[in-house]
Amino acid sequence: MGAYTVGKTSVPASAFPIPKHGQNISRGERPWGYPPQGLSNCHAPMSGQRSSFNVNETFEETAAGGGALRLQKFIADAGICSRRNAEALITQGEVYVNGKPAVHGQKVTPGIDKVVVSGKTVRNQPQPRITLAVNKPRGLICSNDDPHNPDTIFTLLPREYNRFRFFCAGRLDKDSEGLVILTTDGELANRLMHPSGEVIKRYHVTLKQAFPATKLPRLVKGLTFEGERLKVERAALISPRADRTAFDLDVHMHHGKKREIRLLFSALGYIVLRLRRYQIGAVRLKGIPLRGAKQLASKEIEQLFRSPTTPHAALQATASEQTQLHED
Repeated sequence: MGAYTVGKTSVPASAFPIPKHGQNISRGERPWGYPPQGLSNCHAPMSGQRSSFNVNETFEETAAGGGALRLQKFIADAGICSRRNAEALITQGEVYVNGKPAVHGQKVTPGIDKVVVSGKTVRNQPQPRITLAVNKPRGLICSNDDPHNPDTIFTLLPREYNRFRFFCAGRLDKDSEGLVILTTDGELANRLMHPSGEVIKRYHVTLKQAFPATKLPRLVKGLTFEGERLKVERAALISPRADRTAFDLDVHMHHGKKREIRLLFSALGYIVLRLRRYQIGAVRLKGIPLRGAKQLASKEIEQLFRSPTTPHAALQATASEQTQLHED
């Protein structure tokens, strides 16, 4: 039947579906699942139904020849958290190796050394690298550590993913929808979320009131709200009316604080009715059904860090042009 290799461990191929990169997966009735308590908010919860998601058959090897690994890499490869967060856990005294507190720079040998993080033993073999582009509906949160919100994006995952820990790389709030990246690759998640990566995220925003073109520069210039600087990199009117206003806008940003777009419009006196993320880097939501997902191949993952040229809009404001407003 064949097997995949995880480090020196042979895993039956029957344990995982055959991957089909780029395949769209559509779910029927959404299963209910309560996320388990764990070391981080990236755990995939139990799910009540099976679906046709596919697992990437490319598994990362452990150190060549079963040699020693830096402790933070070992923790990250196991899907606990990123290397940066692993270093913080070591500093906080949350990591033990063979019963003794871990120290920075320490190395461990998979299969020999016992590593415990926040009271939980870390498995010796790394996770498979699985990255999914998910079409999140409204009503789900991108976390699983909130007992008041058991409905999470992780409930969209099938039960064959229970064994893996997923990172939500770039969250959307409960009332927003669209493209979210779920991955077992902690380093990839960190790259996508870290501000220095400047990964461009694109949103379609629908407002309750018509937004005038004259205020577009305010969105780009930004403002301070409750001590936080809020701004976007690009804002353009979609299908503007004769009076140069529109209810829909195209908004781009590469940072994204919690509810930043909603807070920015609210501070300007506008109510957001709908917020939909339709693109991250060069990866688009188009073709992925609601509550469905697409498994990303290596080339598609690379496209998350690309920033394709945006077609010029009749009425727009961009960070590169500061407050200049384009008109036909």
